[in-house]
Amino acid sequence: MPLPTRVIACLILSAAGAAHAADGFTFSVPPGPHAVGLKVVQQYDRARSYKAEIDLATGEPVKGERARPVQTLVWYPAARGGKPVTYRDYLDTVPSEDEFTRSPADIQRMTAERIDGNAAGHREALLRDIARPQLAVRDARPEGGKFPVVIYAPSYSSYAIENTDLCELLASHGYIVLSSPSLGAHTRAMTTDIEGVEAQAADISFLIGYAATLLQADSAKVAAVGFSWGGLANVFAAAKDARIKALVSLDGSIRSFPKLVDGGKEAAPYVTPARVALPMLFVGSRPRTMEALNRSENMRTDYSFMNQMKYSDVYIVSMLPMKHPDFASYALRMMADKEFSDFGDYSRDEVNLQHSWAARYTLRFLDAYLKGDSSGLAFLNNTPAANQVPAHTMLTDIRRHKGSVPPTQESFVRSLAAAGFDKAIPEYDRFVAQNPAFKLDENALIGWGVQLSQVGRPAQAREIFRLGARLYPNQSIMHDGLGEMQAKTSQAQEALASYRRVLELDPKNADAIRYVKEHGTAAPGASAP
Repeated sequence: MPLPTRVIACLILSAAGAAHAADGFTFSVPPGPHAVGLKVVQQYDRARSYKAEIDLATGEPVKGERARPVQTLVWYPAARGGKPVTYRDYLDTVPSEDEFTRSPADIQRMTAERIDGNAAGHREALLRDIARPQLAVRDARPEGGKFPVVIYAPSYSSYAIENTDLCELLASHGYIVLSSPSLGAHTRAMTTDIEGVEAQAADISFLIGYAATLLQADSAKVAAVGFSWGGLANVFAAAKDARIKALVSLDGSIRSFPKLVDGGKEAAPYVTPARVALPMLFVGSRPRTMEALNRSENMRTDYSFMNQMKYSDVYIVSMLPMKHPDFASYALRMMADKEFSDFGDYSRDEVNLQHSWAARYTLRFLDAYLKGDSSGLAFLNNTPAANQVPAHTMLTDIRRHKGSVPPTQESFVRSLAAAGFDKAIPEYDRFVAQNPAFKLDENALIGWGVQLSQVGRPAQAREIFRLGARLYPNQSIMHDGLGEMQAKTSQAQEALASYRRVLELDPKNADAIRYVKEHGTAAPGASAP
C-alpha cells in the first residue's frame, strides 16, 4: 500500500520517538538449531556522498565525514553461550544509525526519552517487553561453516531493527542476515522517488559486498528481503545485481508504486520483469475491494509488475488478519491497541500469530531457493490448510514459470554458448520472435566483439560483429570489426568485402584503405555478408 501518515507515524520514530508500548507481542516460530550472534558494524560507503556541505536541516556547515553511513547489524550462526541482548539493546542502536559520533551517554539519553516520552499509560508493558532477552548474543564467536546470505531492507525511513525477530530466526536456521537503516540519498528521511529507492538499492548491494568479507558467508547464495519501501528497493537492486538469487517482499511497494516500474516516463528503464527473473515470495496484507482500490488516488489496477513476471516463480500469500504495519515486529511491539492499531475483526493475538506465519513462509521460501530444500518447496506449494495455517486467515496464488527464457543479453549469451556462436543470427531471430521488445544495443555489441577478440576468440568475435553488421548495416564500425575478425580467421575474401563496405560508409577509414590496397587483387565478386 502507499505510505500514509498512519504508517509513517507507526514505523518512523524521530529522536524523541513516537513509541507506544505493546500489549503483548509474541513471536511463535521456534528457533532453529543454531545459536545466534550479533555484530553492529559502523562503516561508510565512501564511493557515495551523503551529507552536503551544509546541514540540510539547520543550514550550518557540515563538519566531519560526509560519506554515506551504513550502520550494519549482522546476525549469524554462533557458538553457544553468553548473555542475550534485550530489545532495549536493539533500541540503543537507533540513535547512531546516521551519526556515528554520538556518545554512549547521548545514545542512552535518546533511548530513554523515546521510552519515557511516549509510554504514558503503557509504561509497565513497554518496560517489561523491552527487557526480555532475545535470541542473539552480542559479538558471539561465529560457528564454523558456510551459510547463505540474506539482506534485510527496512521500510520507508525505518530502522535496521525493524524485524529483529525475523532476522534472528533466519540466523538460527543457518543464514547470515545483514540489515542497515532506510536512509534517503542525502538525508535521514527517505524520499518516494527514483533517487530514494536507488539509494536504498545501492545499500543492499553494498551489504552484499561487505558480506563477502565474512568468513561464514556463502556469497553464491544471496537473497534480499524487504518490507514496504524496502520491498521495492530490493527489486531495484536485483535488476542491477546478479548476485541476488531470490526476493522476499513483505507487503512491498512494488505493488503500490507501479509508476516507478511500469516502463513509463517516471519508471526506471532497467527495472523490468526480464531483468528480475528471480523467484519471489510476496507476503501481503489483506486484499482490498475493487471499490476501495478505485477510490484510492495512489493505487492502480491496470498494471502489476508481478503479473508480468512470467520468467519467475512467484508466490503471492495474502494474510487476511494483517494490515500494512503488522509486518514489522517493531510496530507490533511499540503500538498500543487503543491508539495506533486497528485489528478490525481480528485480535492482537491473531495478528501476532499471522505475523509469525509470514516469518515461517519467508524461512521456507529461502530454504527452498537458497538451500535447495525440497521440503521447503513442497511447503510453498501446499495449501494453507495442509501447512496447518489457521483456517480463514490466508490466501495463496502460485505462479510457476514454464521454462521461458528472459529476453536479456545474459540469456542470449547463454544460448550462444550452448548452440554455438555461428548460430548468432538465427538465435537472435528466435529471441525476437519470442519477445519483439528484445534488442541488442549497438555499443553493447561492439564491446562484446572487442572483448572476445581480446581474450583470443576471434571466430566468436567475428560472429558477433556479423550480427552487428546485420542489425546496424550503416555503421562502419560493425563492418570494420567484422573485416578484422575475418582476416584473423583466414577469411581473406570475406574480409575484403567487409572493408570495401567500410569504405562506402567511411571513405577515410585508414584500416580499410590499407587492407583493400594490400588485398585488392583478390577475386572480385565477394560481397559483405
